[in-house]
Amino acid sequence: MRNPQFEPIHLTVKETYRQVALNQESCCSISDCCGSMLYDAGALQGIPVDAVQASRGCGNPQAIAALMPGEVVLDLGSGGGIDVFMAAQQVGETGYVYGVDMTEEMIALARRNAELIGATNVAFRHGMIEQLPIDSHHVDVIISNCVIKLTPDKSAAFAEAFRVLRTGGRLAISDVVIDGVLHDLPVSEAEIRASLNWAGCVAGALTTTELVRLLSDVGFVDVRVEMQSHYTVGDLYGQMPATLANLDAATVRELVGRFGSANIHARKL
Repeated sequence: MRNPQFEPIHLTVKETYRQVALNQESCCSISDCCGSMLYDAGALQGIPVDAVQASRGCGNPQAIAALMPGEVVLDLGSGGGIDVFMAAQQVGETGYVYGVDMTEEMIALARRNAELIGATNVAFRHGMIEQLPIDSHHVDVIISNCVIKLTPDKSAAFAEAFRVLRTGGRLAISDVVIDGVLHDLPVSEAEIRASLNWAGCVAGALTTTELVRLLSDVGFVDVRVEMQSHYTVGDLYGQMPATLANLDAATVRELVGRFGSANIHARKL
């Protein structure tokens, strides 16, 4: 069941991404909002422009998932469908890719994009990643692109991911994480998170230690968090509110530098 204490965050995230779907104005394109390269230009051949423009990723999960023909894939927070369509190309006609998103407008956009390119091995379902509209033991691989940070109930999201995976299934996601800790800074971790927009790049990020613990707690094994990049103040320009921007420059650099993009892997025995 959905926890009512998380409803304000869910509404903030949903409204933010509703506007993305409606306006389709991207700060990302081939790179994310923080400036990291996501996709080779060639990999976007055949992907609808609207799917690319609606992307708000921080990595390229289908590139790290080692997808095989015939596999069933689930994309958590599928947006306009960019990673679903790329995964569908890899699993082929004998495979299938589901996309789940909490925003009705994103689902509508993704379905239009699927129709535009004639994708027959994909389906987009409206739902929460904390309550997946997917049968248990149905999926071979779960991918996700900078979405776990958006949920305030990460334990529930990971438990649902574990539920829908088949025995031997795997998780291969990209997300923003904290490499280190925040408690040794002049501003408390609670103040830092409260000052940031949860729908932005970093407010909901977990530490690498927290990620490993939460994934292990629900049953995943072989959990690995591989840092790909660390952010700079320039990467997050415009996302630092006055509460944090008033810190001295060295502290701001130290704070921001602990956030970065990571590839996260885990398996279900």
